[in-house]
Amino acid sequence: MNNKSWKDYIVYQIYPRSFMDSNGDGIGDIHGIISKLDYVKSLGVDIIWLSPVYQSPNYDNGYDISDYEAINPDYGTMEDMDLLLKEAEKRDLKIIMDLVINHTSSEHEWFKKSCENDPVYRDYYIWKDKPNNWTSFFGGKAWDKYGDQYYLHLFAKEQVDLNWHHPKVMDEVQKIMKYWLDKGIFGFRCDVINIIFKSSLDNGRKRIILTGREHYHQQEGMHQILKTLRQEVLNKYETFTVGETVMVTPKQANDLIYPEKTELDMIFSFEHMETDQFNNKWFRTKFKPKKFMKVITKWQNEVYWNANYFENHDQQRIVSRFANEAFRKYSAKMFATLLIGLKGTPYIYQGQEIGMTNGDFKEMSEFMDVETHNIYALAKKLGFSKKRRFKMMLKSSRDNNRTPMQWTKDGGFTQGTPWLKQNSNTKTINVEAQEADQNSILNYYKKMIELRNHEETLVHGDYQFISMKKNVLVFERTYAKKTLVIVCNMNDTDRKFLNQHHGKLLMTNYQEMSNLKLKPYEARIYLKEI
Repeated sequence: MNNKSWKDYIVYQIYPRSFMDSNGDGIGDIHGIISKLDYVKSLGVDIIWLSPVYQSPNYDNGYDISDYEAINPDYGTMEDMDLLLKEAEKRDLKIIMDLVINHTSSEHEWFKKSCENDPVYRDYYIWKDKPNNWTSFFGGKAWDKYGDQYYLHLFAKEQVDLNWHHPKVMDEVQKIMKYWLDKGIFGFRCDVINIIFKSSLDNGRKRIILTGREHYHQQEGMHQILKTLRQEVLNKYETFTVGETVMVTPKQANDLIYPEKTELDMIFSFEHMETDQFNNKWFRTKFKPKKFMKVITKWQNEVYWNANYFENHDQQRIVSRFANEAFRKYSAKMFATLLIGLKGTPYIYQGQEIGMTNGDFKEMSEFMDVETHNIYALAKKLGFSKKRRFKMMLKSSRDNNRTPMQWTKDGGFTQGTPWLKQNSNTKTINVEAQEADQNSILNYYKKMIELRNHEETLVHGDYQFISMKKNVLVFERTYAKKTLVIVCNMNDTDRKFLNQHHGKLLMTNYQEMSNLKLKPYEARIYLKEI
């Protein structure tokens, strides 16, 4: 498809710290990303979503920004960033960056001056003489004391919530956005965007998690902020935006994305990623494909445009989480078929395209994630046994998806010691080996991306759920005079299957097929001319 619109694009997420290290210090960096741009281009994607590279003390790996117009020295310099933008443009790759505007680092100059009672900056943040009863996303209270007052932090205490009631905050954020758009970035992934506006600071209704959320979740003030940013900044550039939104319904999603180009282009929802948990992600339940697809189908049918993903820097590896690793190769391909076959924009997280698995951590000292250590400490206070606590971390830690990218059998990520433990299965799961294997997961992703890039039905087609019998999903995408029938066996066993579609087979993840059954995690795409 030529002259692509924002709906045509496919996004590849890079987590810079774990992607490629160019100088041997064990930390991924911008020059490492530049060295792998040809690889990213070979996938057939259009946009790189670059997780934060801003100046940061890294209490939360870059989501605690101390200077929005500077680069973290761990990753390089602003000159390196300019070179990345230039080299990406040469390859017709666009870059979006994280826009983290719910909070800043406690080391940001604004907060330092706010702590000093500077009259210009004091109201950039939310201060109270006495804290309310709100609790944090990372566990524990949402307030910390400095001097005689308390400041709000919905995440780590080093991530201080901005006060969006203060007009200077709007001015500062617009300035930041213009700075990066003028440099040539294509847009933003807006971090936890639907909690940025606090309607009041009253005590909240007590809950097991997130007491107080009724005062900041999906408030009308948030819509007004986004509309202003759209009118004053985004509409003056060609941009692409996606919002990370917590606890949203399809209706709330549509309120953010429709009509087009009034607030955001699309949003990340979490409901489908919560179908294997009880109450929160630290209490996992058995994956039930029918429940998973029921949620996805609801969003496909009810939401104007979906941002489709199964992995990112906050989630776990899908082949470890939703499949049987004994069938890793086939399940990874099946989920690739599903991801790219759905209506909406596909997001692929680094390593997903080679079927990387969760980390193989052996002790708590190997985890680096602040949330993981906070929740481990909280679980200890609540009386969970050491064995149970560690098992919870193994299943749900964000570090599972942050292990270094597996380029070669020796890792290939760094010549030094990686900042986070390299998964030992890089010996068998790596880019180098899969590039040489025509039947690899990597080459299957490339074929699926190529199919979407040339088949308008996968972009513009309506979604119609057909059946989900015995965890065999069948759905259709229809556009103009074509229908694509997509079949996914979400079981680790064979399933009876009578091929009633009588169309042309476009894709399958097995070399040998049967018209009487589907093999474990088998996927097929048929083309029917209407």
